[in-house]
Amino acid sequence: MRQTPNSAPFDMQSVPFRGIVEQSVAGIYILQDEHFQYTNATFAGMAGYSNDEVLGKPLRECVPGYYVAEVMDRYKRRISGEVKSMHFVTHGLHRDGNVVHIDVHGQAMQFRGRPAVVGVGVNVSGQIQRDAELLESRHEYRELASRLNTMREQQRAEYAREVHDVLGGLLTSMKLDVGRIARRSRSTAVRGIAADLNALLVEAIDNVRELSESMRPQALDHLGLGAAIAAHLKRFRERSELRVSLQPPEFDIDLPRWRSIAVFRIFQEALTNVARHARASSVAVRFRRTDAAFWLEIEDDGVGFHTRADAGLQAQRQSMGLISMRERAYELGGTLTIDSAPHFGTRVVLQAPIVASPLVRS
Repeated sequence: MRQTPNSAPFDMQSVPFRGIVEQSVAGIYILQDEHFQYTNATFAGMAGYSNDEVLGKPLRECVPGYYVAEVMDRYKRRISGEVKSMHFVTHGLHRDGNVVHIDVHGQAMQFRGRPAVVGVGVNVSGQIQRDAELLESRHEYRELASRLNTMREQQRAEYAREVHDVLGGLLTSMKLDVGRIARRSRSTAVRGIAADLNALLVEAIDNVRELSESMRPQALDHLGLGAAIAAHLKRFRERSELRVSLQPPEFDIDLPRWRSIAVFRIFQEALTNVARHARASSVAVRFRRTDAAFWLEIEDDGVGFHTRADAGLQAQRQSMGLISMRERAYELGGTLTIDSAPHFGTRVVLQAPIVASPLVRS
């Protein structure tokens, strides 16, 4: 700190200085000649020392070995005048050998007529630990979500086979029996009943086929992602009576089976949300790709999100679906973007790499 004609020197023994600095909840230090020339009790206590123990201690002895080069470089850059000040989280070495994380803001100044670094520090070890625990918890949550998605898909495939083979087979057998009754009976009343039963069985068989397809589309396993999306969109149009479009009308992309399933489920959930909430008259589905990535876009002309309250209500209604969509996008190594505006509908865009990252499950 430079002394001006009308200012007192930077005197650590002055009563005002000691009263303010020593009682500060923030650590305060002065570094000169790569040694600590002063610390208040708060800063010294961060490393488990008293003020007297830190006084004259070399800076390089107060940081872990792996961090010495970096902290000395930052010190020299300020002393040389290359930079005036720095704000960063440094790694300190506690006297018990543990690492202490300190958020420091140090600035180059003149102390007793020579260059020094004067700064303040706050112990953020607790925050760093909480952040690490939160990150680990988030990682564990995503691993759990991934396992749940995998188990759910396995169960869906099993249920789809059971519904299609067992229930569908029973209904088909019943339909054949009703046909035989109708052919062999001479009673007009019995034939009428048989005709009604036959109509009900045809409807039941169609519903079973639709249920099986919704749980596990056959086209996805045998014809690929593009064909499965086109087939599902056709059924969606028939059920919802909305105008739909697919651009391009036919496409294919070679993805591992689990990635194709994840993309299809995101697409399926987006259409479900349109049917339940959007009050739309049309839906446009667009697909494009490059050598490295692909984009799948589902856009409707529905009500969108009118107000923050409406957006919150719609988000609450769709929360589990949206969480599932976002987690599947994360598994793909991609992102899910949802844009909505009042009276301008909603657009859902999935962007993902064609080749999965090594950090994503294979």
